[in-house]
Amino acid sequence: MAGRRTWWIVGGAAAVLAAGVVGGPLVYAALEEDAPPAPTVRAQPSNAPLVAGTDGTWTVAPGSSAGYRVHEVLNGADVTVAGTTDQVTGSVVISGGDLTEGQVTVDVAGITTDRSPRDAYFRDTVMDVAAHPTATFAITGPADLPELTGTPVAVPVAGELTLAGTTRPVQVDLSVVRTAAGVDVSGSVPVTFGDYGIDAPSLGFVRVDDQGAVEFFLHLTR
Repeated sequence: MAGRRTWWIVGGAAAVLAAGVVGGPLVYAALEEDAPPAPTVRAQPSNAPLVAGTDGTWTVAPGSSAGYRVHEVLNGADVTVAGTTDQVTGSVVISGGDLTEGQVTVDVAGITTDRSPRDAYFRDTVMDVAAHPTATFAITGPADLPELTGTPVAVPVAGELTLAGTTRPVQVDLSVVRTAAGVDVSGSVPVTFGDYGIDAPSLGFVRVDDQGAVEFFLHLTR
């Protein structure tokens, strides 16, 4: 089973390997520019109205996204590649000023890059979405929240990340800000692909690092 997941991540998780197998260097020809930066939370204007209170159950809303980011060497050039999807669901619970519960689920089949052949190989062969359709991050212990304002704050959170059917404990520093509509959260989880039974490819013209990151940006509404 692990051999069938010959690559990296989502939600997470993705596969530049696909381009090598399906189209080789020609498919990669337009990929020598780095992917854009991941979206992150932003400070709100000082006079902006903010949602009242923070206790309650917050649901992942439209405009959220998740995916992966990885470094590769392509035809001798360093390249950063990212795949994303807006197919993200989940919720978190804030009680008494603590982040007490939370789980985010990502539709692995929805993760895309700028090359459809790579994405097809990623879905069907690398991640085997028929057997493992989702990736998840779940909070495993309460986290103390500072007072949430329009200025982003850092919140360390312990959790579990599940990729391709394998679950591992992780630690992530969330960036959290209160907005007029709710709460925005962003973060990045460092990942060693071998920990999840995923082998980074080395195909001659492309070599992928064994480490990357799962990224997410969440709009939460109550």
